Order: sequence, then structure tokens, then C-alpha cells
Amino acid sequence: MNVHAPPFFVPPRPAAPTDELGWYRFLIAVRTNALQIWPKAAYEQDVLVGSAFGRTRLLINAPDLIHRVLVENTANYCRTAATIRILRPIVGAGLLLSEGEDWRHQRRTIAPALAPRVVPMLARHVALAAEETIAQITAVAAHKPVDILATVQFLALEIAARSMFSLEMRQYGPALRGLITRFAGSLGRPYFLDLMLPAAIPTLRDFARMRFRSQWVALMDEIIEARLRAPPGEKPRDLFDMLLAARDPETGAAFSRAQLRDQMATMIVAGHETTALTLFWSLYLLASSPAEQERAAEEVRTIDLGPDTAADALAKLPYTKAVVNEALRLYPPAFALARMAIAADRIGDVAIPRGALVMMSPWVLHRHLRLWKDPDAFNPSRFLGESPLAHRFAYMPFGAGPRVCVGAQLALTEACLVLAMMVQRFHVTLADVTPVLPVAVIVTQPDHAAPFRLSPRS
Repeated sequence: MNVHAPPFFVPPRPAAPTDELGWYRFLIAVRTNALQIWPKAAYEQDVLVGSAFGRTRLLINAPDLIHRVLVENTANYCRTAATIRILRPIVGAGLLLSEGEDWRHQRRTIAPALAPRVVPMLARHVALAAEETIAQITAVAAHKPVDILATVQFLALEIAARSMFSLEMRQYGPALRGLITRFAGSLGRPYFLDLMLPAAIPTLRDFARMRFRSQWVALMDEIIEARLRAPPGEKPRDLFDMLLAARDPETGAAFSRAQLRDQMATMIVAGHETTALTLFWSLYLLASSPAEQERAAEEVRTIDLGPDTAADALAKLPYTKAVVNEALRLYPPAFALARMAIAADRIGDVAIPRGALVMMSPWVLHRHLRLWKDPDAFNPSRFLGESPLAHRFAYMPFGAGPRVCVGAQLALTEACLVLAMMVQRFHVTLADVTPVLPVAVIVTQPDHAAPFRLSPRS
């Protein structure tokens, strides 16, 4: 018996390079698995300074310095041309990519519609959709392993459709998934010219993105038209009703039709894919950690998670929430934030020249040796208690500062409820021993759809 063995499951991860990558290897890693662009030193140092394509590149890991970029001097740091070029075809001019007064107007208008008071409405949609999906996979699981990744992707899209539009996805789901998969597999991958050219100068790939944009907009408009044909209700039924009625508290302005479409597109893309991945990684970690899985199962054993009580049940799920938070720490969907310095700045002892690429990586930050004990281990208990974090900006799966994800609370609600319902119903194990490795291009996803065995709990 090895008395020095770590008590917690340590999931496999891609090996970090020993030294900083040259430009060619950097470009290959960005297109295939961006988790491998940072060398081992990144997980130990506060700031890593290098160069890429003729300009300074920094990776910032010190929470105080991140605060400088994202909060204290946030007006000096804008999104990069590559980020805008790649994401605009699918999220348009919505909250994610807007800047300046346009962003402030959108944020002021959308924030009340996603406030905590919306949680009971969302929780009911989540519980109803999850009950149906669990019933479907119960029949499959009796005969063969289940593709959990596909299951949670379908479920998250169904929840997004119901909570946003009060529509089921039988009609639109395949087309939505098809377009999102096509975008992620090809058009969403950065190419050399994406990283080199200003966003205003199109490339051949941008013309393909424009064609995608026209198809995507047509589908979103069709879904919105279907929703508008529904008779009005006495009170808001979904997020679409909330956003349709939303007004900027300072100007009284409503969203235009195009703005409404881009907000809904942003929430579908950013919301359903990231939540699905959070659920996959949570179930993978519990399947690999029997003791933690049984602790979560015991927590939910006697809790009523039905549609009418789901919202009230959330307060009774501290360990389930800790599992979700730990999965988000180990596998943050948004693995990196990139900003460009508009003017020269100084963070700590580091001078930042105008035009420098400033990166903050939740993937690196959440596994940094100076910020976490046993950073590679799965230990949900680190999120129990009143002050689990060394620093507020040591953990940022939803970003941080004024541009923190406005739907973070709703995403956590969905992930916690679905995970609780799955663990309450099934004992979850992996069907084979093939290691599951994270791969990051747009989001942090598994390198293959691992099969799971789901055994009903008595």
C-alpha cells in the first residue's frame, strides 16, 4: 500500500511543454488544443512574458494583476481582432462582443431579465426537461452504455429552448446542433490570418463565416417568428418574454429586433454548450471518484427534485454545487480570456506596451501551484465553507469584473439540478478505461465521447 498516494482522483491532462512554444508550434496548438500553449513555468509564475507575431504577449496569473486588467483599468483593454473575427458570425453584436456605450446599454437592459427572481421559472423548465431525458436514457441504459456527452448536449439545448422560447426542440434542435457543430469543427478554429489581420480586413475563411452567418440568422429568425406567433401570456413565461419587455433603466430603450436575435443567439451558444460540458465533466469526475459520488447521492437521496419544488431544493444541495464548482475549476469552458492593450499600462512591476496581447487563462489560473493545494486533484470539499478561495480572482470560470457572465447564476442552477437528478437516479461508472483528455479550441471539451454505464439506484 502506498501511504503517499493522493487521496483524491487526479484526472489526466495534456502535458505542458517544457519551454515556450515558437510561433509555428503555437499556431498548431491554438488550432488543435490550446491547453498546450502554456509551458510548465506558467503554472508557477505570476506573469509570463513572451512574444508572438511581432508583439508582446503576456499571461497573467496573479489575482491582483488580473483585477487591474478586468476591473481597475478595464477601459484600456479591448477584445482582440481574432476573437471578434471568429465569434461575430455566431453571436453577432450581442452582449459578448459589444464595447463601450453599446455594451453598457445592453448590460443594463439584459441584467434585470436574468436576475435571481428568474430562477424559479428556469428551475421548473430544467426539472421537466431533465425528467423526460432521464426517462429516455433509462431504457437505453438497461441494454448498453450511454453517450453522456450527446445526452447532456441534447438536454441543455432542450432546456435552452424551453427556458428561452417555451418551445420544444424537436423541430429546430437538429438544425441548431448541426450549425453549432459545423462552426465549432471548422469556422471557429483560428487560422494564421485570423491572428495577424485586423478584423476589418476579410480573409477567404471570413467569406465562409459570412455564409454561415446568413444561415444562422435565418434559423434564429424562424425560431423567433414561431415564438411570436404564440398567444401572449398574463405573466412572463420564458426569457424571451423577459427580454422583449426589457428596457434600459437609464434611457427607456428596448432591444431592436436584431439586438434581440443576437442576445438569444448568444445565450443559446454560450449557455447550452458550456452547461452541457460542465455536466459531462461533473459526471466524469464522479464516475471516477466513487466516494465523492456516494456523498453526492446521499445528499440528494430524499430531496424532491420535481418541477414544483426544484427551485426550493437548490438550497439543499451544497455538496452538489461544490462538485459543479470543482468541475468548473478543473475544466473551465472558457479556458482563456484575451485582451489587447489600447494604451501603455503597468501592472505590478510589469510594463505593458500599447498593442500588447494580455491573456488570462482560467485553465492555468485554476491549476496554479501558488493558488491551490493539490491543484490537479478533484476535491469538491475545497468549495465548502465560508471562504474557500485564496482570492476572488483566483477562480473565474465565468470571467470577472464588469464583463462577468450575466447568466452565471442561471447556468449554475441548471447544472446543479440536472446533476442532482442524475445522481439521485443512477449510479454512474465509465464503460471503458480509455483516458478522457480535455481539448480546447473554442471551449474545453473531451477528446472523445466516453461511454458511461448508468445503473438505477434502489
